[in-house]
Amino acid sequence: MKTAITELFGIEHPIIQGGMHYVGFAELAAAVSNAGGLGLITGLTQKTPELLAKEIARCRDMTDKPFGVNLTFLPSFTAPPYPEYIAAIKEGGVKAVETAGRSPEEYMPALKAAGIKVIHKCTSVRHSLKAEKIGCDAVSVDGFECGGHPGEDDIPNMILLPRAADELKIPFVASGGMADARSLVAALSMGAAGMNMGTRFVATKEAPVHDNVKQALVKATELDTVLVMRALRNTERVLKNKGVKELIEIEREKGASLKIEDILDQVAGVYPKVMLEGDMDAGAWSCGMVVGLINDIPTVKELIDRIMEGAERIIRQRLTGFLDGVSMGSAPARAIA
Repeated sequence: MKTAITELFGIEHPIIQGGMHYVGFAELAAAVSNAGGLGLITGLTQKTPELLAKEIARCRDMTDKPFGVNLTFLPSFTAPPYPEYIAAIKEGGVKAVETAGRSPEEYMPALKAAGIKVIHKCTSVRHSLKAEKIGCDAVSVDGFECGGHPGEDDIPNMILLPRAADELKIPFVASGGMADARSLVAALSMGAAGMNMGTRFVATKEAPVHDNVKQALVKATELDTVLVMRALRNTERVLKNKGVKELIEIEREKGASLKIEDILDQVAGVYPKVMLEGDMDAGAWSCGMVVGLINDIPTVKELIDRIMEGAERIIRQRLTGFLDGVSMGSAPARAIA
């Protein structure tokens, strides 16, 4: 399948693995790239630019396919040494960067001078248009369903993706609620040139996280995520657990007076405890509503292959069947999920 995204990044399939804290290590990024997608190392999980350089080299040993690095831009008072991280990306020969968080405008000259293609994560059309204006090559449009930070507009992808298609000139991928062949075909039909999967890739054999995490994702349903930190305008979709329940109780007690300091125990330093140690009640960790569509733990290649094979069947059989006047029923859709 060729789309603007496969052409832009030189990949076989229009599937990107989103950057995820303490998940996006070389093992997962390489597995996604080897399977024909675009794998991403999560830059800031590596505590220093030097460690990122080593992780890039490690990934280079695992794949000869294109892969990228996610670089999340944090508020200025906690800003890591971004120029040094960008230098490590450049020196590692990486040609794709997924930016997230604050606008990457300040760092676009350095990224573009290095010949790096930039895809920026956006939760609204207005932010997508700003990304296009400052020179991003593509955007990842994150709907309200997504794990992590969905923004404050609460617009689901059935509305957000067509709106992005109406406004943008650069290509975009759909993010949030993406899990299978149906997700990809739906995203393409609404104007996207591919899809970005985060939570779904955590439940794969190559994902370097504790098995407790993978089993929790298989067990959970679409009703098991919740939004936290709305009062701080830093809304995050997370998986329900004991730590999150405590966080919600504090939010209820504090109301509009809530400060980040009030919930530090439930949000700070949580990811190593969850992803590496398997402590599922440690606190708030990002998880999308797509968890309701996760029923197994395949290899990355098995997952991507069945998505692409299923997408082709949907397009060639089910959808063209409607045009040809052939009743396909609902069974094929379930069979290729």
